[in-house]
Amino acid sequence: MRLKTPISDLPVLRPVSASQPAAGGALPTRVQAKVRAQQDATERLIGWVQLAVVLLFGTLYTIAPKTFTEHDTFQPVPYALAAYLGFTILRLAVAYRTRLPDWFLYMSIVVDMTLLYILIWSFHLQYQQPASFYLKAPTLLYVFIFIALRALRFEARFVLTAGATAALGWLALVGYAVTIDPTDTMITRDYVVYLTSNAVLLGAEFDKIISILVVTTILGVAIVRGRRLLERSVAESTAAEDLSRFFSPEVAHHIVHAEEIRVGAGEARNAAILNLDLRGFTTLAENCPPDAVMRLLADYQATMVPIIRRHGGSIDKFLGDGIMATFSASATRGAHAADALACVAEVLDAAESWSARRAAQGLPVRAVNAAVASGRVLFGAVGEKDRLEYTVIGDAVNLAAKLEKHNAALGSRAVTTAATFAEAQRQGYRPAGAPRRVPQAHVEGVSQPVDLVVLAAGQG
Repeated sequence: MRLKTPISDLPVLRPVSASQPAAGGALPTRVQAKVRAQQDATERLIGWVQLAVVLLFGTLYTIAPKTFTEHDTFQPVPYALAAYLGFTILRLAVAYRTRLPDWFLYMSIVVDMTLLYILIWSFHLQYQQPASFYLKAPTLLYVFIFIALRALRFEARFVLTAGATAALGWLALVGYAVTIDPTDTMITRDYVVYLTSNAVLLGAEFDKIISILVVTTILGVAIVRGRRLLERSVAESTAAEDLSRFFSPEVAHHIVHAEEIRVGAGEARNAAILNLDLRGFTTLAENCPPDAVMRLLADYQATMVPIIRRHGGSIDKFLGDGIMATFSASATRGAHAADALACVAEVLDAAESWSARRAAQGLPVRAVNAAVASGRVLFGAVGEKDRLEYTVIGDAVNLAAKLEKHNAALGSRAVTTAATFAEAQRQGYRPAGAPRRVPQAHVEGVSQPVDLVVLAAGQG
């Protein structure tokens, strides 16, 4: 018998193009939501970085030697830093309370650059120098920090806005410096004079503007490429999460992280196979409304599946009212038989509680049967390149299915082979009671007699 788990025909598994992440060029809503969540977290990070920057500015200003006297009447730096600190705290608080709208982000960029340039502009007043004096200020380099901060969001439009604002702002400062005094534009073509005086060398100022624009453009191109990779990464991460809804976590992990899934390649492992079944379900399904049948199945599966996973089992297939699970077939754990039998014990206890609850509610009740077999199995993919299925093949798979049906002949609720029981004991399993042994049992569909162990008697 093969336990088939299709790994094709699922939309979440289709590769995501770097240039067109989803059909029609739009990302799925759930992927967009995750990207937005990443951006919201980034805005909070940007706020903290800006807070660190303004605190650093303030610290440096406080400890740095002053070249002006404390009696100077105009000292704008503390006021500019205080204004920027206030705005940064406001921005950070808003980022934690809600998603920052685009207009606020654009305004934040303009405010950042404006406060920085006002600070630079004020230097000539503070030091009582011509306006061209501030063009020599190395503080201009901080514009690259503000531009780079916008790159953290992975949206080129904000980086381009920051770069354009910085370039236009510096152009405005240059224009102010050369026009404030109509009698002396301070412009020179002599590089030595430029470096040793307050003269303005227009070529040097244009170099600064060009540098800002070039860095902005390079960052913008990098972010466009990075954004595509981010979207692809988030889409594939979402697909991997969705995969776990169709496959067991172990199988999903194997699919996502495999270098290549090759048809015909498999792995041989010692594993235990568990089969669960609702007794008399077919008759119930024929006589109950479809909705009631489906609610029964959903309730039954919601009760059993967490128990199976808690004991390290992987759900391979839901077959109507049947559940097939493997222990150590897709991921080696080392105690597959013990895990499977411990799982059966908890499943049967949960089944009794589940049945009692449903009976108290006047809902249909069916007993749960279980069977476990273990042995060497093959785990791998079969099919062709466009249609693959993960398959578990081995005698243990066949035997577990037949043992589950043999519960009716034994009058039991759970049964396993004597070999599996002995292996489970070697792996640390200790049964709650004294299981009944059935030597040389004739199981329908099995050619040779099998030594069995009844794990739970009665109809439940």
